[in-house]
Amino acid sequence: MIASHFTVAAIAIALAGIWIRPATAIARTSPALAQEFELARCIRRVAGGRTWLEKTLWGLRDQEGGWNGAQILNSDGSFDLGPLQINSRWISRIAVMTDRPAASVRWWLVHDTCFNVDAARWIFLSGLGPRVDYWRAVGAYHSPTVWRQRMYASGVADRLQRRFGPAIFSSRGRIR
Repeated sequence: MIASHFTVAAIAIALAGIWIRPATAIARTSPALAQEFELARCIRRVAGGRTWLEKTLWGLRDQEGGWNGAQILNSDGSFDLGPLQINSRWISRIAVMTDRPAASVRWWLVHDTCFNVDAARWIFLSGLGPRVDYWRAVGAYHSPTVWRQRMYASGVADRLQRRFGPAIFSSRGRIR
Protein backbone atom coordinates (compact mmCIF):
# COMPACT_ATOMS: atom_id res chain seq x y z
CA MET A 1 0.00 0.00 0.00
CA ILE A 2 2.79 2.41 0.89
CA ALA A 3 4.58 1.55 -2.35
CA SER A 4 1.52 2.34 -4.45
CA HIS A 5 1.04 5.72 -2.70
CA PHE A 6 4.73 6.41 -3.29
CA THR A 7 4.37 5.51 -6.97
CA VAL A 8 1.33 7.79 -7.38
CA ALA A 9 3.19 10.63 -5.64
CA ALA A 10 6.28 10.10 -7.82
CA ILE A 11 4.17 10.16 -11.00
CA ALA A 12 2.37 13.31 -9.82
CA ILE A 13 5.69 15.03 -9.10
CA ALA A 14 7.09 13.97 -12.46
CA LEU A 15 3.99 15.25 -14.27
CA ALA A 16 4.13 18.52 -12.35
CA GLY A 17 7.71 18.93 -13.48
CA ILE A 18 6.63 18.50 -17.09
CA TRP A 19 3.76 21.00 -16.87
CA ILE A 20 5.49 23.59 -14.68
CA ARG A 21 8.78 23.76 -16.56
CA PRO A 22 9.93 27.29 -17.31
CA ALA A 23 9.68 28.51 -20.90
CA THR A 24 13.44 28.36 -21.31
CA ALA A 25 13.44 24.64 -20.54
CA ILE A 26 10.55 24.10 -22.96
CA ALA A 27 12.42 26.04 -25.66
CA ARG A 28 15.45 23.81 -25.26
CA THR A 29 13.41 20.62 -25.55
CA SER A 30 10.98 21.69 -28.27
CA PRO A 31 11.29 24.93 -30.25
CA ALA A 32 7.88 24.30 -31.88
CA LEU A 33 6.23 23.92 -28.47
CA ALA A 34 7.93 27.10 -27.25
CA GLN A 35 6.57 28.94 -30.30
CA GLU A 36 3.05 27.71 -29.54
CA PHE A 37 3.34 28.91 -25.93
CA GLU A 38 4.54 32.30 -27.17
CA LEU A 39 1.73 32.44 -29.73
CA ALA A 40 -0.86 31.61 -27.06
CA ARG A 41 0.56 34.31 -24.77
CA CYS A 42 0.45 36.89 -27.57
CA ILE A 43 -3.07 35.98 -28.69
CA ARG A 44 -4.37 36.20 -25.13
CA ARG A 45 -2.66 39.58 -24.58
CA VAL A 46 -3.77 41.09 -27.90
CA ALA A 47 -7.38 39.90 -27.43
CA GLY A 48 -7.54 41.95 -24.23
CA GLY A 49 -9.99 39.68 -22.42
CA ARG A 50 -12.42 39.45 -25.35
CA THR A 51 -12.97 35.71 -25.61
CA TRP A 52 -14.62 35.96 -29.04
CA LEU A 53 -11.58 37.82 -30.39
CA GLU A 54 -9.13 35.36 -28.84
CA LYS A 55 -10.98 32.45 -30.44
CA THR A 56 -11.18 34.30 -33.76
CA LEU A 57 -7.41 34.84 -33.76
CA TRP A 58 -6.89 31.12 -33.11
CA GLY A 59 -9.25 30.33 -36.00
CA LEU A 60 -7.32 32.64 -38.31
CA ARG A 61 -4.00 31.17 -37.16
CA ASP A 62 -5.20 27.60 -37.61
CA GLN A 63 -6.50 28.41 -41.09
CA GLU A 64 -3.31 30.21 -42.10
CA GLY A 65 -0.94 27.66 -40.56
CA GLY A 66 2.01 30.05 -40.32
CA TRP A 67 5.00 30.06 -37.97
CA ASN A 68 7.75 32.40 -36.84
CA GLY A 69 10.10 32.96 -39.74
CA ALA A 70 7.51 32.09 -42.40
CA GLN A 71 7.76 34.00 -45.68
CA ILE A 72 5.50 32.27 -48.19
CA LEU A 73 5.59 33.55 -51.77
CA ASN A 74 2.14 34.02 -53.35
CA SER A 75 1.37 33.75 -57.07
CA ASP A 76 0.89 37.55 -57.26
CA GLY A 77 4.44 38.19 -55.98
CA SER A 78 3.40 39.19 -52.46
CA PHE A 79 4.44 37.21 -49.38
CA ASP A 80 2.49 35.83 -46.41
CA LEU A 81 4.51 36.50 -43.29
CA GLY A 82 4.77 34.93 -39.83
CA PRO A 83 2.31 32.91 -37.75
CA LEU A 84 -0.89 34.60 -38.99
CA GLN A 85 0.44 34.96 -42.55
CA ILE A 86 0.09 38.74 -42.82
CA ASN A 87 0.27 39.64 -46.51
CA SER A 88 3.24 41.84 -47.38
CA ARG A 89 0.85 44.34 -49.00
CA TRP A 90 0.00 45.49 -45.46
CA ILE A 91 3.60 46.50 -44.68
CA SER A 92 3.39 50.07 -45.98
CA ARG A 93 0.15 50.82 -44.06
CA ILE A 94 1.52 49.34 -40.87
CA ALA A 95 4.78 51.27 -41.34
CA VAL A 96 2.87 54.54 -41.61
CA MET A 97 0.71 53.73 -38.56
CA THR A 98 3.70 52.79 -36.41
CA ASP A 99 6.02 55.47 -37.86
CA ARG A 100 8.65 52.80 -38.48
CA PRO A 101 10.58 51.86 -41.61
CA ALA A 102 8.95 49.27 -43.86
CA ALA A 103 12.01 47.00 -43.56
CA SER A 104 11.60 46.93 -39.76
CA VAL A 105 7.87 46.21 -40.05
CA ARG A 106 8.55 43.33 -42.42
CA TRP A 107 11.17 41.88 -40.06
CA TRP A 108 8.80 42.14 -37.09
CA LEU A 109 5.95 40.50 -39.02
CA VAL A 110 8.23 37.59 -39.84
CA HIS A 111 10.06 37.20 -36.52
CA ASP A 112 8.08 38.89 -33.71
CA THR A 113 5.09 36.73 -32.77
CA CYS A 114 3.25 39.40 -30.79
CA PHE A 115 3.76 42.05 -33.47
CA ASN A 116 2.37 39.61 -36.05
CA VAL A 117 -0.64 38.77 -33.89
CA ASP A 118 -1.28 42.44 -33.15
CA ALA A 119 -1.20 43.21 -36.88
CA ALA A 120 -3.66 40.35 -37.51
CA ARG A 121 -5.99 41.74 -34.83
CA TRP A 122 -5.85 45.19 -36.44
CA ILE A 123 -6.51 43.81 -39.94
CA PHE A 124 -9.46 41.72 -38.72
CA LEU A 125 -11.00 44.53 -36.63
CA SER A 126 -10.53 46.97 -39.53
CA GLY A 127 -12.60 44.61 -41.66
CA LEU A 128 -15.19 44.25 -38.93
CA GLY A 129 -15.72 47.99 -38.51
CA PRO A 130 -17.18 48.98 -41.86
CA ARG A 131 -18.81 45.62 -42.60
CA VAL A 132 -20.24 44.88 -39.15
CA ASP A 133 -20.77 41.30 -40.34
CA TYR A 134 -18.40 39.00 -38.44
CA TRP A 135 -18.05 36.36 -41.17
CA ARG A 136 -17.46 38.95 -43.89
CA ALA A 137 -14.69 40.43 -41.72
CA VAL A 138 -13.18 36.96 -41.31
CA GLY A 139 -13.26 36.54 -45.09
CA ALA A 140 -11.88 40.04 -45.68
CA TYR A 141 -8.85 39.08 -43.58
CA HIS A 142 -7.95 36.80 -46.48
CA SER A 143 -9.19 38.49 -49.64
CA PRO A 144 -11.25 41.39 -51.02
CA THR A 145 -12.98 38.96 -53.42
CA VAL A 146 -16.41 37.88 -52.15
CA TRP A 147 -16.31 34.23 -53.27
CA ARG A 148 -12.84 33.83 -51.71
CA GLN A 149 -14.08 35.46 -48.51
CA ARG A 150 -16.89 32.91 -48.27
CA MET A 151 -14.58 29.95 -48.80
CA TYR A 152 -12.06 31.30 -46.31
CA ALA A 153 -14.72 32.05 -43.66
CA SER A 154 -16.07 28.51 -44.06
CA GLY A 155 -12.57 27.13 -43.50
CA VAL A 156 -12.10 29.27 -40.38
CA ALA A 157 -15.47 28.09 -39.03
CA ASP A 158 -14.34 24.48 -39.52
CA ARG A 159 -11.03 25.20 -37.74
CA LEU A 160 -12.83 26.88 -34.85
CA GLN A 161 -15.10 23.86 -34.41
CA ARG A 162 -12.12 21.50 -34.48
CA ARG A 163 -10.23 23.53 -31.87
CA PHE A 164 -13.12 24.52 -29.56
CA GLY A 165 -15.85 21.97 -30.33
CA PRO A 166 -19.22 22.29 -32.07
CA ALA A 167 -20.71 24.31 -29.18
CA ILE A 168 -18.47 27.26 -30.09
CA PHE A 169 -21.27 28.86 -32.11
CA SER A 170 -24.61 30.08 -30.81
CA SER A 171 -27.79 29.35 -32.75
CA ARG A 172 -27.22 32.68 -34.53
CA GLY A 173 -23.73 31.62 -35.67
CA ARG A 174 -21.86 33.82 -33.20
CA ILE A 175 -18.84 32.72 -31.21
CA ARG A 176 -19.55 31.91 -27.57
